[in-house]
Amino acid sequence: MKNTHLKQEAARDRQSTINRRNFMVKSGAAAAGAMLLNPFSALWSKPPKKGKLRLALVGTGVRGISMWGKDVVDQYSDQTEFVGLCDINPGRLTLAKQYMGVNCPTFTDFDEMMLKTKPDTVIVTTVDATHDQFITRAMELGANVITEKPLTTDEVKCQRILDTERRTGKKVIVTFNYRYTPHTTRIKELLAEERIGKIISVDFHWYLNVYHGASYFRRWHGLRDHSGTLLVHKATHHFDLLNWWLDSDPEEVFGWGDLEHYGRNNSFRHTHCRACPHREKCKFFWDITQDEHMMRLYVDNEKYDGYIRDACLWRKEIDIFDKMAVQIKYANNVYVSYSLTTYSPYEGWRIALNGTKGRIDSWQDIPWLEKSSASISQADKHAAEMKQEGDETHKSYNEIAVMDNFGDYEVIRVPKYTSGHGGGDVRLKDQIFKNPDMPDPLKHAAGTRDGAMSILIGVAARESIYSGEPVHVANLTDLVPRPKRL
Repeated sequence: MKNTHLKQEAARDRQSTINRRNFMVKSGAAAAGAMLLNPFSALWSKPPKKGKLRLALVGTGVRGISMWGKDVVDQYSDQTEFVGLCDINPGRLTLAKQYMGVNCPTFTDFDEMMLKTKPDTVIVTTVDATHDQFITRAMELGANVITEKPLTTDEVKCQRILDTERRTGKKVIVTFNYRYTPHTTRIKELLAEERIGKIISVDFHWYLNVYHGASYFRRWHGLRDHSGTLLVHKATHHFDLLNWWLDSDPEEVFGWGDLEHYGRNNSFRHTHCRACPHREKCKFFWDITQDEHMMRLYVDNEKYDGYIRDACLWRKEIDIFDKMAVQIKYANNVYVSYSLTTYSPYEGWRIALNGTKGRIDSWQDIPWLEKSSASISQADKHAAEMKQEGDETHKSYNEIAVMDNFGDYEVIRVPKYTSGHGGGDVRLKDQIFKNPDMPDPLKHAAGTRDGAMSILIGVAARESIYSGEPVHVANLTDLVPRPKRL
């Protein structure tokens, strides 16, 4: 049978999940109060010394030292100061300090950093499977937390975070930057206005191209024990958008997934691209030596922890899915069909929201629908999306088509920004660091419950793939799905 290496672990995974769940303490009534407050305001609830929020960063990979490192230093130094950096790799720590332009101490021991620097807030940008360790320990030692998505990688770790937040009274912010783009915000506004009536179903499809999609299989993300699979690491972004747009919680999930392209599905392989004897015939060959920043950050520091940034995407230990389809039933009875493709010729997404009075269609970066998208090479597209310069100019638009039943359609044009994640990064960080108490009528600010509900769709889909059965979200943690979010 094709891909039996994934199927053979189904029984073990299912039994392990059941065993772990037996240790959970179910107390759904205790969940409500602590998670309703705006987590952004909580960061500033206790006036920081010198009027600045004291930050510590754990995890000095490329996302940590750029989006949550150098960019915060460059743009928010009037509001914040870094008091410590932490990583298991001392080489990356040295580079991080230089790259970010800070003069704070560095640590390879997290507890030591916390006790010596006493930060107000810890920013967590480590490997996904370790998020829970640093989130919970930071709260136990008196700090609030800003964490990269996903919140964590399974339901047991999720429950641990929920319990720790309730017990300590500290707050966790989950950085869902896609909520903040003008494009996704306009869709949210239309839904809040009930422009097409009550939503009944959604089709949502996300395409990763052969450059960006392949990159996950070169990195630690290709190992389920590190990333939770792309249903958790990547799709948590997409599931959060659905939860936010629909203003409801997921109730039941069924999933399909397989590994049919990457990993062992190739006739040749090597350890990593730099030394690969097959580079001439491998279309996925990636020359990391052409990227000075990646060389300095990762290759120069392999000797400390053995992490290979340009690992072969055909290596046999890869055990995540490269094609995924998920059916979700929401507590408000909306049905969702979702898919994630990891080796598409182009990068982008499409969504259709069907309502009782009409339909909304929208898309992003579909080449033949957007001339501006066609002007950027697919190889460079992800890097362009990630850049943190904060350029708020726009030369093009995203489009949202709204059509009424028994009527005509209109096309709404939304300015398309070139700053990080379509303008989402700067808007998210402005709200966190500059104006946490700003009016938030659309509930952009995301806390622990938001983070939990997004990953629990992926966790449920992953369990469903292995078991062949639908999974009820209420059986995963003590959070009870609500028809309408509070």
